[in-house]
Amino acid sequence: MVTGADGAQSSWFQRFLLPGFAFKAVVIGGGYATGRELAEFFLPSGPWGGLAGMVLAMLAWSVICALTFAFAHAARAYDYRTFFERLLGPAWIVFEIAYVLFVILILSVFGAAAGAIGTATLGLPTLAGTLGLAAAIALFVTFGNASVERLFKYVSFLLYGVYVLFVLLSLGSFGDRIGAHFAAGGPSDGWALGGLTYASYNVVGAVVILPVMRHMTCRRDAVIAGLVAGPLAMLPALLFFTCMIAFYPGIASETLPSDFILQRLHLPAFHLLFQAMIFAALLESGTGSVHAINERIAAVWRKRRGVDLPYRARAGFAAALLSGCIFVADRFGLVALIGSGYRLLAYTILAVYVVPLLTIGAAKLLKPTAFIHRPATSKGA
Repeated sequence: MVTGADGAQSSWFQRFLLPGFAFKAVVIGGGYATGRELAEFFLPSGPWGGLAGMVLAMLAWSVICALTFAFAHAARAYDYRTFFERLLGPAWIVFEIAYVLFVILILSVFGAAAGAIGTATLGLPTLAGTLGLAAAIALFVTFGNASVERLFKYVSFLLYGVYVLFVLLSLGSFGDRIGAHFAAGGPSDGWALGGLTYASYNVVGAVVILPVMRHMTCRRDAVIAGLVAGPLAMLPALLFFTCMIAFYPGIASETLPSDFILQRLHLPAFHLLFQAMIFAALLESGTGSVHAINERIAAVWRKRRGVDLPYRARAGFAAALLSGCIFVADRFGLVALIGSGYRLLAYTILAVYVVPLLTIGAAKLLKPTAFIHRPATSKGA
């Protein structure tokens, strides 16, 4: 082992694979895990066009992750507030506003999805699944980085294993249909737009997972981890998309493509396992989003008080955030309000994150003295 930026011992796994697992954890969410996002962004371009769009999205993720991780390591910015102070100066607050609104939206959606899973699989009231997800997220973020990183690690093993099994079962049941549709081809128009649009909606995950960057020992580690993050995040989607092609083009109109395929496999036990995997995907996505906010608070707490944020405070902040996002937001119509501006939120994040990173960030990385005299942290919260 070698010593990371935080002075602790860092393993090969923590330096090169953990960031990719964490990035996958944030982007997978409910739409990716159920196949709905894949049907929306990639199926319209046909079997081969869809694959091309996914590869393009994967490459975009790799480039942005590599730049983000390298900038974070150079600036010693392991929470999103510090990162954007280094990148944007006083304009960092614009990203925070957009990100908090984004988190309200996705946590509300995750809560609703978890409730639906509990009802569909176990016959529980919708509220039970929602409460279960909120409690699990709060539990993992309470104990900080180590707890969250273990979640990313072990859920990733579960997720990759379930998707590989899903492909094997699908090939065994209707592999001939998959091959026939790939052989027949189909329309491939719009694959580039679909890939770039999908990549842009999810690339914010690279900033959400900055706490794991503390394991990096040098810029080379950060760049390699970033380049690997794209394939690690897209691999399950590629496997899933391949299975979906068996029912192309009709499956594009299905609300839950995963359920559509699982019903045709006629394997109730595997159906339950897949639903459990989706719940785990919601858990790691929600945990990553909440943990990013907790770490932003912890960084300010540490600078002002000279001690780490206590577990009790982490739990309290997480509970307050989850209560507001999952329950109150939906009840008072904030989800619909924010959802109507979802594209505007996505464009705002692109404008204050991706564009400055590719210009200002890249220029600073090429300038050896750019991070020697870092701007002082603002006194605001």
